[in-house]
Amino acid sequence: MIPQDRHVPEHLFLVRHGQTEWNLEHRLQGQLDSPLTADGIRQAKSVAERLAGRGITTVCSSPLGRALRTAVIIADRLDAELVEVPELAELHHGEVAGLTWQEVDERFPTAREDRASNRYGWAFPGGESYAQARARARRALSSCGWASAGPPLLVSHEMLGRLLRADLRGLDAASALSLRHPQDVVFEIDRGTERML
Repeated sequence: MIPQDRHVPEHLFLVRHGQTEWNLEHRLQGQLDSPLTADGIRQAKSVAERLAGRGITTVCSSPLGRALRTAVIIADRLDAELVEVPELAELHHGEVAGLTWQEVDERFPTAREDRASNRYGWAFPGGESYAQARARARRALSSCGWASAGPPLLVSHEMLGRLLRADLRGLDAASALSLRHPQDVVFEIDRGTERML
């Protein structure tokens, strides 16, 4: 249940940033960055076209470069105001940011096993857990609600996107982690009901 003191929009749209170079290399990005690929730019343009005419006047974006670049493309097409919301940044991956899982296995031999035993509560070494980031996701929803007059578009990331959707839909931790949050997909959430555009 959403606390009543929060100004969370009842109706919003949510997308993940477009494909990046590190997505192709299977590197964990966290709060580091890599540029959008040509496909990532195409995905952002495609999302913008699908959202045209839906009454979006505010695009709230993670400040990380891959999300911000995606958000700029969309906001320009929609003639919408762009608002950076720091709480929309991806989970902090700490010391494994920039690594592939093979490199993680070499440097942190027990990390995968530890993560598998408590995926929601496990924190990346020197970073953040899903459990810690969920409070930040809730603050992001409230910030976007205050920033927008109509239904906002939130441009975020795979892991944080799961938490945003789970919070809006009232899902528990296990259900949150079962969500898929692919690129080039628009989620519309209206009063707790989600559909893909």
